[in-house]
Amino acid sequence: MKKICAITMIRNEEFFLPKWIEYYGNQLGEKNLYVYLDGADQSIPENNWEAHIIPCERIPGQVVSAEKRRLNLLSSEAARLLKEGYDMVIGVDVDEFLVVDPTLNVTLEEYLSTIKCNPSVSGLGLDVGQHLGLETEIDGSRPFLNQRKYAVLSARYTKPSVISQPVQWGSGFHRVKGHNYRIDKNLYLFHFGCIDLKMIEDRFKDKDRLASGWAKHMSKRTRTITYVTENKIYNGDTFIPIARTIQSIFRYRYSWNKPTMFGNYRVTTIPDRFKDVL
Repeated sequence: MKKICAITMIRNEEFFLPKWIEYYGNQLGEKNLYVYLDGADQSIPENNWEAHIIPCERIPGQVVSAEKRRLNLLSSEAARLLKEGYDMVIGVDVDEFLVVDPTLNVTLEEYLSTIKCNPSVSGLGLDVGQHLGLETEIDGSRPFLNQRKYAVLSARYTKPSVISQPVQWGSGFHRVKGHNYRIDKNLYLFHFGCIDLKMIEDRFKDKDRLASGWAKHMSKRTRTITYVTENKIYNGDTFIPIARTIQSIFRYRYSWNKPTMFGNYRVTTIPDRFKDVL
C-alpha cells in the first residue's frame, strides 16, 4: 500500500474542517492529514484529532496575489512531505472531497495505490449547488449528499489534486504548471462551496474576507446555485461520462494544462450511489 497524505489551508473556517478531517481521516488515517492555519491569529481548533494542525504566518494581500503565495507554500510543503517518505500528496481546499466511485468498494488509499500518477492525477469535478426550490438549509451533522442532489459539471473543479512528485500548483490547485492533466475514470472531486445560499451570504459579512477582496469570488459562488435552481437538469449517469470524455480531450487554447467544457455547464443529478459517501 502506498503512503498517502492530504493537505489543505484554512482561515476563519469552522464548518467544513470537521467534515474534511472525518472524511480524509477515514480514507487515509488522521495522522496523514496536514492542516495549515493562515495566520498566527488563528486558534487551533479544540479536538481529539491526530491530524497535524500547523500555524503559519499570515499570507497578506488581495485574493489573487495571496492565493498565488498560498499555493507556493502548499507546493513547497507537498514537496517536503514527498521527500520525507510519502508516495502521494492530495492537495485540496477544505470544501473539496476526492472520492472513488462507490461501486468499487475501496478506500481512496487503496485505489490510489493501484493507479499511475506521473506527476498528477485528477478527479472529475462536480460543483454541488443548492436547488432553492427543492432543498433547505444544509445540516452539517448529516451527510451532505443526502441533502444535495444536483451539481454543475464544471471543468473548473477538475483539478490535479493528487501528485507523486514535487510540482508547482497554480492558484486554487487548478493546474500543475508545465504538465498536462490525466483525469481518472473512477475519481470525482466534489466541491461543496456552493451548497448553501445562507452560508455564502454569511461569508459576505466576514470583514476579513472582504478586506482581502473575496467579495467578487464569493458572489460567483451564487451562480452555481442559480444554475442548479433555474436550468434544465440532466441525468448524471448519462452526462457525467460525456463530461469526462470532453475534459480529457479538450484544452483551452491559451492554457493547454486546463481542461474545458467550452462554457457548456450542464446541471445533472448526482447518482444515488454517492449519497452516503459524504
